[in-house]
Amino acid sequence: MPFSFLEKRKKERIMVLYASITALISVSIGKIAGQLHQNLQPFAELEGVHKLIEKEVNNSFPSDHTILVFSFCIMFSLFLSKWKKSWVMLASLVGFSRIWVGVHYPGDVIVGAIIATSIAVVMLKLHNRVSKQQIDEKQEMNL
Repeated sequence: MPFSFLEKRKKERIMVLYASITALISVSIGKIAGQLHQNLQPFAELEGVHKLIEKEVNNSFPSDHTILVFSFCIMFSLFLSKWKKSWVMLASLVGFSRIWVGVHYPGDVIVGAIIATSIAVVMLKLHNRVSKQQIDEKQEMNL
C-alpha cells in the first residue's frame, strides 16, 4: 500500500476518535447545563405548536441531537477543510430541524452548537499540540 494511503487512514481514524471524544465531553457538559437550566419543549409550553415527531415531554435544554451532530460535523470540518462548508451546513440543518419539528427552542439549539463547537476547537488544539510535540521529539532523535 502506498504510504500516503496509510497516512490518510491514520488521519481519518484520529478524526473519528477525536469527534467521538468531543461528543462524549459535549454531551456531559450538556447534561450539566440541563441541570442548571430547564425548560420544556415548545410543543409542551406553547399553544399552536404541532410536533411533527413523537417525543416525550422533558427538558429540552440544550439539544442533545444538536450537540452530537455538531460534535462530529465540526470536528470533521476542522480535519477536512475541503468539505468544511458542507459539514457546517449539515450540522446547521439538523439544528434547524429540531426547531422546525417543534421539539426545541432556538436557544436550546444554539447552546448545543456552542458547546460542541467549543469542545471540538479545544480538541483540535490539543491534537495540534500533541502532533507538534511528536514531531519535535522525532527531530531531536534524528540529531
